[in-house]
Amino acid sequence: MLSRLVLTDFRNHPELAIAAGPGFVVLTGENGAGKTNILEAVSLFAPGRGLRRAALGEMARSSGPGGFGVRAELTLPDGDVSLATGTQASAPERRIVRIQGATTAATALGEWVTMLWLTPAMDRLFAEAASERRRFLDRLTLALAPGHAVHANRYEAAMRARNRLLADEGVPDTGWLGALEAQMAEHGQAMAAARAETVAALAERLRHVPEGPFARATLALDGWRGGDLAAELAAGRARDAAAGRALAGPHRSDLVVTHAAKQQAAALCSTGEQKALLLGIVLAHADLVAERTGRAPILLLDEVAAHLDPLRRAALFDRLAGRGQVWITGTEPALFDAIGTDATRIALGGQA
Repeated sequence: MLSRLVLTDFRNHPELAIAAGPGFVVLTGENGAGKTNILEAVSLFAPGRGLRRAALGEMARSSGPGGFGVRAELTLPDGDVSLATGTQASAPERRIVRIQGATTAATALGEWVTMLWLTPAMDRLFAEAASERRRFLDRLTLALAPGHAVHANRYEAAMRARNRLLADEGVPDTGWLGALEAQMAEHGQAMAAARAETVAALAERLRHVPEGPFARATLALDGWRGGDLAAELAAGRARDAAAGRALAGPHRSDLVVTHAAKQQAAALCSTGEQKALLLGIVLAHADLVAERTGRAPILLLDEVAAHLDPLRRAALFDRLAGRGQVWITGTEPALFDAIGTDATRIALGGQA
């Protein structure tokens, strides 16, 4: 768990310190009070760009000096670990990450913190473009395979370089193209394998989840099916040059979600059903991570209780209890009455 969080010039918070306990951390306040901003700050301790995927320059307080800082104490069974991230005014788009005071790459955070989040923007995940579901799947995969981020970053870098080379006028350097395609194949196969293992393990776990207040999903992968990616890319150079992008590889995969009881594609379900499916996947994934790694992930749930009836809210809190630290937001304290007294409750005031 994160036992202490300190924000400096982050979004609407000039300075904010939170002491958090295990279990639920309940953040309440009016719209604009900065609840989601706190969750975003916490999410920066996971590899990637945070739950909003915002540019770093957007995170610094608009009336502040230009940079921002987020510090936290991570409590582990064998002691505390100090984490820090932020930017400087002189380089607002350059992220600095420190673990125990030593500067490191953001991907190293995955070795210390496992984190997953749900935001209102994700309610339509199943109706969005496949890229959004891939991003969601990669977050699930990263929690089980921290090295997944390295493979994904190197794959993307090689693919961008290949796209630029194919777009250049004249005859491209086939030797350099071959080297880039070999890199894409190496890291792409590792990405695809990690995703497939995550989907298979999660699908098996969901298969044994009894029907309840949250719809049960079945999962599958669609799109690129694997194979000799280097050869496939080499054969498709002319096609990819015309398209301006690579048309084969794990960046073309999609996560297929189906409502198990109705045997209906999630994209065709109601908005409420889609949210229930998403909640069910996240809860099953949290259990899977705890089982595989020995530590429950930190969950960030933004406004997740707002549109649930009292029965489903109570069922959600019951499922979450005892499963690690859960940061959860809402406008009304009464939404969280079913949690009881065993929670850190923080009321925020003021407008962003």
